[in-house]
Amino acid sequence: MEEIKKNMLRKRAEMLPVVTEEMWDKVNSNNKAIMEEYFESNQQLSPDTQIQYNSALRQFFWWAYMRCSNIPLYEIKKSQFIKYRSMLISHGLSSSGLAMKKSAVSSLCNFIENVYAEENKLYEHFKNFTRGLPAVTKNTVYEKIKITEEEYHDMINVLEEQEDYLGMAWLSCAFNVGARRGEIVQFKTEMLTYGHQLNSKGEEQKYTFSHIVRGKGAGRDGKSLKFMINDDAIKYMLLWVEKRGYEHEQIFTVRYANEYHQLSREWANSFCDNKLSPILGRRITPHIFKASAITFLLEQGHDMKTVSKHIAHHENVATTQIYDLRSDDEERDGLF
Repeated sequence: MEEIKKNMLRKRAEMLPVVTEEMWDKVNSNNKAIMEEYFESNQQLSPDTQIQYNSALRQFFWWAYMRCSNIPLYEIKKSQFIKYRSMLISHGLSSSGLAMKKSAVSSLCNFIENVYAEENKLYEHFKNFTRGLPAVTKNTVYEKIKITEEEYHDMINVLEEQEDYLGMAWLSCAFNVGARRGEIVQFKTEMLTYGHQLNSKGEEQKYTFSHIVRGKGAGRDGKSLKFMINDDAIKYMLLWVEKRGYEHEQIFTVRYANEYHQLSREWANSFCDNKLSPILGRRITPHIFKASAITFLLEQGHDMKTVSKHIAHHENVATTQIYDLRSDDEERDGLF
């Protein structure tokens, strides 16, 4: 099999050691209690963010156990947090990984300042020690290489030869719709019967709207989204539903333990690693598809504002610009 290019710009950091329950038992009881209080009181975090923050805070408090004599949070100083961040930098953590871990600690500190300090004298003079730190130099581990329309069709053709109808349905949604992996798996079979959207003149358009899907956002409800589903995506989803041979409320399902379940996000990771990456000969992840969908539409001449509003579902066009992977060769070559 052809070697898969990793598209790496720098060496990826090794995973930090998992804080086991045996390790966690040794952590300062005050720190464990304030962390528990924080999660019980904070319902603005999405389920995914809760998981990330829980892991990040356990890592931080284990570091405090190892390097700061297990002192309580109210005794930790800014200089000590800088040492913690320096340890993460030395470990090779990416700037985005550092930002997430800082955000977890900062969110906890804000909770203490704004809520908890009023009820606990130990924290009455507590200040968020993550504020005012020097910025971390932004870095990138993997180069973002867009998936072109030609490459999309190449992948579809290979999957069709393999009779991987589920894979074709997922791929068509990821490339055409611009939905994230956690949004795609929410698509219900009923939306395949909605029919094309009509414009103000009653003319049939080449897309349908999805039902309301939970998008990325704060809280358990996240952001309510309706996606534009084009004919190509509808075609392959219909094909999958026809071929799978059973009825189910959800489109994207797999059989497990004699029952059918909605696809997990891990399925998408495995599918990209084991099916799509070998086809294109380079590292493909679920995250590259949103950027590819946005880039493809921009290359077709659609303006950034329209794509940002209706496809990317971003509140700020500047966010959509981050997803723009168009080549600047022609623009650059015209300078001289």
